[in-house]
Amino acid sequence: MNQHLFFRLFLLFISIQLSAQTGRSLERSTPEAEGLSSEVVASLISALEQEIDAPHSLMIVKNGKVITEAWWDPYNAQTPHELWSLSKSFTSTAVGFAVQEGLLSIHDPVISFFPNKIPENPGWQLKQLRVIDLLTMTTGHNKEPFPVDKDDDWVKTFLNSDIPYMPGTHFMYNTPATYMLSAIIHKISGQKLVDYLYPRLFEPLEIEKPQWEMDPKGINTGGWGLHLKTEDIAKFGKFYLQKGKWNGSQLLSEDWITMATSKQVSNGSNPDNDWMQGYGFQFWRSRHNTYRGDGAMGQFCLVFPDQDTVVAITSGTNNMGEIMQLTWDIILPALKEGAIPRNDQALLALQKKIDLLRIKPVEGQMANRKQKKWLNKKFNFNQNDQGIRSISFKAQNKEYSVQIEMEEEIQIIPYGEQQYIKAKVKGHLPYSQTRKASIIPKSSLRYLKNKTIASSGAWTEENEFHLRVYLYETPARMNYKFKFSDDGLILESTADHYMGFGNQVNKLNSN
Repeated sequence: MNQHLFFRLFLLFISIQLSAQTGRSLERSTPEAEGLSSEVVASLISALEQEIDAPHSLMIVKNGKVITEAWWDPYNAQTPHELWSLSKSFTSTAVGFAVQEGLLSIHDPVISFFPNKIPENPGWQLKQLRVIDLLTMTTGHNKEPFPVDKDDDWVKTFLNSDIPYMPGTHFMYNTPATYMLSAIIHKISGQKLVDYLYPRLFEPLEIEKPQWEMDPKGINTGGWGLHLKTEDIAKFGKFYLQKGKWNGSQLLSEDWITMATSKQVSNGSNPDNDWMQGYGFQFWRSRHNTYRGDGAMGQFCLVFPDQDTVVAITSGTNNMGEIMQLTWDIILPALKEGAIPRNDQALLALQKKIDLLRIKPVEGQMANRKQKKWLNKKFNFNQNDQGIRSISFKAQNKEYSVQIEMEEEIQIIPYGEQQYIKAKVKGHLPYSQTRKASIIPKSSLRYLKNKTIASSGAWTEENEFHLRVYLYETPARMNYKFKFSDDGLILESTADHYMGFGNQVNKLNSN
């Protein structure tokens, strides 16, 4: 072994030994020491880069130890990530604690918690609706009862919605049902869901108290809106893999863990479809005797009980099924029960690969003389629904930015050429929300205010500049095209990897 390789491996092993002493509660190891080849892990990373639009992070835990951890810059280990519907599994966990403490039963009628918010003559379906029906997404609805106005009472909206089927008989994915679980926890405990969970789950697992979005009345949304780091997701998976135990203490009963992750209801019959393997208490059953919590755009906590393995993934993609398929095809068959022979070369190659992971910046050219003329000009806009007054570009000492004058404030977006530049925004970026949008935060974009972004830009045509902005506390990104001419500026924008707005192209002309 040459000296350079020995030195790199020495540093790698030292970092593994010290990881438990640096505030990270999960022990570190190497893939081979826990029965997985570094070459296989490298193959998964390559496949994710080739097949998935934007992988953000990957963590593999086997035998209770982290054997792989990777982030695609600008995403990183320190920044919490929007979990979307992976939040639901945490809400279910809170219900488990409440049942364990005798605060409720899963067979309690839902209307018993909110007697003042039910209709005057409730139907038999609503009277029959139980907590377990919320947990299993079998509420009897045929469409999700979301509020439509910012002043709506979300609980009242749910309880006054049409329920055409007998509760407990029809599976239909129903995010407001999870919100109702959060509202019940809020009612019986006198605390927000996140506050109730903190001493019971987050604090014992050494997870910093997270942000969890709320409805207008201060009730955590439950079915979405939780923000956690990748390692926090992995800890949660390990907690379930250990049947509710943590550091020798039984925090949540094994019986609850088993019920929550078992098939409680049928949701289809296709043996090759991971969304048709059955549903538990806000957990999906998956193929190969696995289960998971998952969220839109590729947020995963995959649990492999037979292999003592957890795979945590965050991403921005519309192809969630492919992420699971790659994991089943590449990782699952390679997991061995005991250690396999060391392969220092493969381990070093994997670490080098991880060190270089980056989300691709905008590909294009630097500004030429003609384009620089446009960069020194201010483009004004007539009154519009985004509140954009003017747009100008700034370039000084190889530092570049787009300056957008809004009604409320001036937004300055620094961007890198062939790289991403990070910054914090004061308010909402153009087209990251709609002024007439419903209060329902179907997109974390509406929570962009005072958030962090990472931006890259380049000239892709003679008169066209592209700016890509990752909202890297979320799966989402904004794409802006600036089309210049002697007549002015046309701004086009789209948003990717988020919910609630569609992929429509927004267009705005300067005056």
